[in-house]
Amino acid sequence: MTAFDIDLLDKSLGEIARDIPGASAVFFQHGLDFCCGGHQGLATSIKAKNLDLDAVLAQLNQLTSPQTEEHSLKFVPNEELINHILERYHEVHREQLPELIRLAQRVEMVHSSHPECPTGLASFLINVEQEMEAHMQKEEQILFPMIQRGMGGLAKSPVAVMRMEHDDHGESLARLEQLAHHFQLPAEACNTWQALYTGLAAFKEDLMNHIHLENNILFERIDNYLGGH
Repeated sequence: MTAFDIDLLDKSLGEIARDIPGASAVFFQHGLDFCCGGHQGLATSIKAKNLDLDAVLAQLNQLTSPQTEEHSLKFVPNEELINHILERYHEVHREQLPELIRLAQRVEMVHSSHPECPTGLASFLINVEQEMEAHMQKEEQILFPMIQRGMGGLAKSPVAVMRMEHDDHGESLARLEQLAHHFQLPAEACNTWQALYTGLAAFKEDLMNHIHLENNILFERIDNYLGGH
């Protein structure tokens, strides 16, 4: 094991996802929570999931240095980062959830007798949509304007609240995946069922990346803010 490997094992998932382009995809592949659970150390997280430590390290070591769009956001000003979050995630979630609800309702109506039907998923997604809309509005109407006006000191308290709500979103994702049988389709799944699980997997990945950008980049800046206000 190299010194680089030892250094990685001592770092948190959030730090690695923030600093190494492509690391978030590796973590997503192995079910490692780099957004809500981003404070957990890599070594601890690998052990908790019973993963092959050497295999995960090998994947991280193979990542190339050219920066992805997401990684380059580590260096952009708050204004640009917030605009990216609004356009890439807030707007997208508002498009994703109504369609996922529609698909889930259709699957539950047509396949209610199937033993693998995601029963209860549609109503759960409705609750997720309501909770996320309330959360995003608080960011758009209160927190983000404070940050954009340079009120980093005053923003620390709202940031703490948003972090707690992100933890709730993380629990919702785990429940969503459980209701959807971990996105494993039965052999005879119809096109609607397939579209539902494909959309749910994309929504999960998007939300994890969304929370990562906020928790580990934008909010980290506010936590470390030493200016006035």
